Order: sequence, then structure tokens, then C-alpha cells
Amino acid sequence: MSRLTSRFSSLSKQHRSALIPFITAGDPNPQFTVPLMHAMVSAGVDIIELGIPFSDPMADGPVIQRASERALKFDLSLKDVLGMVAEFRREDVDTPIVLMGYLNPIECMGYTQFVRDASDVGVDGVLIVDMPPEESNALVPLLNNSKIDPIFLLAPNSDEDRIKKISAVAGGYLYYVSLKGVTGATNLAVTSVEKKLEEIRQLTNLPLAVGFGVKNAETAAALGNFADAVVVGSALVAQVEFNLEQPEMIKGKIIEILKSMRSAMDTLNSDTR
Repeated sequence: MSRLTSRFSSLSKQHRSALIPFITAGDPNPQFTVPLMHAMVSAGVDIIELGIPFSDPMADGPVIQRASERALKFDLSLKDVLGMVAEFRREDVDTPIVLMGYLNPIECMGYTQFVRDASDVGVDGVLIVDMPPEESNALVPLLNNSKIDPIFLLAPNSDEDRIKKISAVAGGYLYYVSLKGVTGATNLAVTSVEKKLEEIRQLTNLPLAVGFGVKNAETAAALGNFADAVVVGSALVAQVEFNLEQPEMIKGKIIEILKSMRSAMDTLNSDTR
């Protein structure tokens, strides 16, 4: 059983939803990332999505775009990101790690080399934003053979055929983009998300994570009441940008947000699930 499957199974038995933070590797500097990952685990997160910095993150809003720009100033490569996972694994062998990014850096490294190195350092899942299932035939079998889950996105306008096609090649969990637009967008309609997830559950047994537009504890708790996982990204990455002049404040601000979300999710879930 993979770390992701095991984690979701354990949370389901506890009637709890996973809290999944996204951070950009190397932001605001490469030395900051691994200590922050450990701190987030201590704050109660269940899975970590680690963003691979990329020069053209087209699915991301300005907050995460600027995070990639800050990380790339250090010439951070995919190899460096894998090195961060290896460093994290020296102290934590339990928390699932998902790499999230774009196809270009992986193609530059080479699929076989990437999958081998990702497996060696303990990566559990890979979410490639710009790789639809129709173009995944070369990579997904390599991931599956190395027991790394290929994670895919679902959109609000994904119809039944599309959901079935994506579910057939996906593993770990499905990431439902809660609204149209880029990361950090606003106007998340919780009721509409719940209705869509009910539709998706009729077509797949994979856990369903919801992300994009999760900005506060109230929204995280509302989504966690029916989703298997809640992903928060821009609200965390923004704290890096807000506190660049006071970097010692960044970790505390991020942990404060995560603790409030975890507490709100657990409180509401214990009352309603």
C-alpha cells in the first residue's frame, strides 16, 4: 500500500479530511524549504505538495508565479527539488510527498531518470499540470511501475466521459479545481463544489481533493466536510511575499494559517461526518 493510500485510509477511519499545503520549493531560498516542510507536518498537515519552480507556470496566479521567479533566482533545478525530498526523508518517512509542476523540467531530465530518482528519494505522487491523460502514455506506466501515483486535475466543466478517462489513469487522489481560473482566484462556491464532487464520486473510488481559492479556515472546514482533502496554496505562498523583509516571520505565519485550518476542519468534521 502506498503512503498516499495508507494516509487516506487512516484518515477515512478517523472521519477526517486531509489538509494538503502547497509550497514552492526554494522560495524564498533553498535552505528554507525542508525546515518548513517539517514544521508543517508538526502543525497537523497530512500530505505535502511541493511545487517545482518553472519559468512559465501558466495555471498559477501571480502569487505562485512570483514564488517560482524567486526560487529560480537561485538556479533551482528539478534535481535540487528531489534533493530536498531526500533531505526531508532523513527525518520523516511517513508523510506523503507529491511533486506538482509542469512537464518541461521532467522532459529535460528524461522520464526514466526522473522516475528513478523520484522513487529513490521517496516521492509518492506526481501532478503535472500540463500533461493531460491523452499525452501521459510514456510517463504513467513508469510511475506506476515505481509505485508513484500519477495525480490528475479535474475541472468544474469536466463531463462524465472526461472524468472516466482521467480516473482510469490516475492514482493516489484526484485534484478537483474548485473554480475556473488560476490558483489564488476568488469566488469559490462551496455548494457547487459539493454537488460536483457528488457527481464525480459516482464515477471513481479515488479520494477527492479540492483546491484553488481556499483562503481561510472557514472555507477549508466547509470543503473538508465533504471532500477527502483540502489543498491550500496561494494563501501560504503569499505569506512568503508579504514577509520578505522579515523572513523570520514567514514560517510562523504559514504555521498559524495551517493550524487554524486543521482545527476548524477537525471541529466541523467531528460534528457532521
